[in-house]
Amino acid sequence: MDQLYGYLNYAMFLMTMAGIYAVMALGLNLNWGVTGLFNVGVAGFFAIGAYTSAIITTEETGKHIGGYDLPIGIGLIAAMITSGIIAYFVGRICIRLRSDYLAIATIGIAEIFRLILKNEMWATNGTRGISNIPRPMETLAQPFGPIAYMILVFAIVAVIYWLMERGRNSPWGRVMMAIRDNELAARAAGKNVERLRIQAFVLGSMLMGLGGGLTAHFFKFVGPEATDPLLTTFILWVMLIVGGSGNNRGAILGCLIIWTLWSATEIVTSQATGEWATRVPFMRMFLIGLVLQIVLQKFPGGLLPEKLPEGRRMSEDGGG
Repeated sequence: MDQLYGYLNYAMFLMTMAGIYAVMALGLNLNWGVTGLFNVGVAGFFAIGAYTSAIITTEETGKHIGGYDLPIGIGLIAAMITSGIIAYFVGRICIRLRSDYLAIATIGIAEIFRLILKNEMWATNGTRGISNIPRPMETLAQPFGPIAYMILVFAIVAVIYWLMERGRNSPWGRVMMAIRDNELAARAAGKNVERLRIQAFVLGSMLMGLGGGLTAHFFKFVGPEATDPLLTTFILWVMLIVGGSGNNRGAILGCLIIWTLWSATEIVTSQATGEWATRVPFMRMFLIGLVLQIVLQKFPGGLLPEKLPEGRRMSEDGGG
């Protein structure tokens, strides 16, 4: 029975984290898959969202600013708003850059944010991080508390997915894809490309901030290690590419596959001893890279490649 309970806890952890990654992957898909924005600053917006929600919802401790002890829902909304505001100003500076320069700019700015949050002791408690972050429904008896949080994350993913699908198939979404495919033609058609790209950049970054807030509440702690670009930016991009860039279902599928693979390999590598204990963890990265290469070779568009909206498909096929 204890072993079965352990498997249940592991399954809930795996699915909850896959759901949180799905929230961020849908935001990244809006940036890259729909609009063509090469945003490599995921870790920065993730960190902003995580620390914002943690500061607003924790009790006063004297170790960091805030301690307002506000409801978790307000903390998550504040995480999205803060990430969106910062993304707006970042976008105003960087959005006109070409994709490769935009990537360099966003990753640089993200690292600046991360280092500020890591080193400002008065604001974030520095390398010790913020602990005792409340989790929704944590007062429920085990295992109902974790189950309730997992269902909450799934509900958030479902709402975001529905909104993303509606937006993608709307005139706004078709304009975004037109900007991605041919920016000059979109400009010639009279579209304000910079304004629309900033909209997509801000909305996607808000979802990354929401993912950070959900992660902070899930682990009840946030520190510099939690905002490591390896576990935020890099692995999220792999999830999107493997699942299918431009396809919201593919983004969710990629999160489930890659996170399951990443978590399962940790069980194996944790058994290593001696010299292999320091070597084996790097094999996990090799395995993720190998999976990415295989998928790109066999499925260039991902496991679930992009499908054009109905109206655009008919237009390209000459049907109207």
